[in-house]
Amino acid sequence: MSGLFSQIRDRLKAGEAAVLCRIMDASGSTPRGAGARMAVFQDGSTSGTIGGGAVELRAAKIAGELLETGGSRTCSFHLTPGDIEDIGMVCGGDVTLLFQHLAPERLPLLEDIAAALGEPGPSWLVTDLRADGRWEMAVDRTGDGPLFTRRPMLQEGGRYVEPLCPAGSIYIFGAGHVGAALARLLCWMGQRVVVFDDRPHALRPGTFPEGVRCILGDYGEIGLSLGSEDCAVVMSPGHKMDFQILTQVLKTEAGYVGCIGSRRKIAATRELLLEAGFSRDVIDAIHSPIGLPIGAETPEEIAVSVAAELIAHRSGRLAGHD
Repeated sequence: MSGLFSQIRDRLKAGEAAVLCRIMDASGSTPRGAGARMAVFQDGSTSGTIGGGAVELRAAKIAGELLETGGSRTCSFHLTPGDIEDIGMVCGGDVTLLFQHLAPERLPLLEDIAAALGEPGPSWLVTDLRADGRWEMAVDRTGDGPLFTRRPMLQEGGRYVEPLCPAGSIYIFGAGHVGAALARLLCWMGQRVVVFDDRPHALRPGTFPEGVRCILGDYGEIGLSLGSEDCAVVMSPGHKMDFQILTQVLKTEAGYVGCIGSRRKIAATRELLLEAGFSRDVIDAIHSPIGLPIGAETPEEIAVSVAAELIAHRSGRLAGHD
């Protein structure tokens, strides 16, 4: 589950309150866009970010006031370059923040958010704001209607709809050093992660953070049907296992398929796929070598390069690959 919501849930369980700060609307050159979140707790600590700088400091101050008074509030900031009377940011634009006081009695809502983040389908947070400062928020798993888009949207009448978690999951086949590092990084980024491996010790309890789904199975029969929003990252120990996985994944609708390995290993896998009847176009669509070329060497650095490529893919900015 998202680290921010996990921390809010834990604080509420402990009988404490928190304030959730969210960017509802942003225009111009702002550090973060709509949907960015930050939580402020009673001890002054925070989780998440809405862009840093003076605007975040002021937001933390407003949140501190709401921790005492309760309720909700919306505040708009105008970011003017060079205006020292404004909020001290270099960029220019407008940003509207929503502040919500979360008392321990809101724990069922946080538990529902936790459940939604652990489910395979997409979900949205729907917040109804009232003129008297009260609010109601719920998780919507249906996404029925034109309001449920990939982008947060503030509707007339005070309804704010934002994606809680993206559609689709990232499947990592192979829980070795790189696979494990990638799973942890993606989970920290708030992605829905599934790790598949045939070695029990690679999936032992405590290896991965909360929210990572682990599957112990046979690479020869993964039994998974990936959709167009899903990504497959193949990181098995050898090219024969890569071949087993790819022959199954390439028959699904997976929107992204990547395979790690040396050029020699990749070449061997390509030959096996050609012999198995896969077309060159299908094989050429595999992202291999995987990851953006940043000169990564350690497992953690390679995980960063792969995560960056996955971000570029999901944002539609991945122009091509070798």
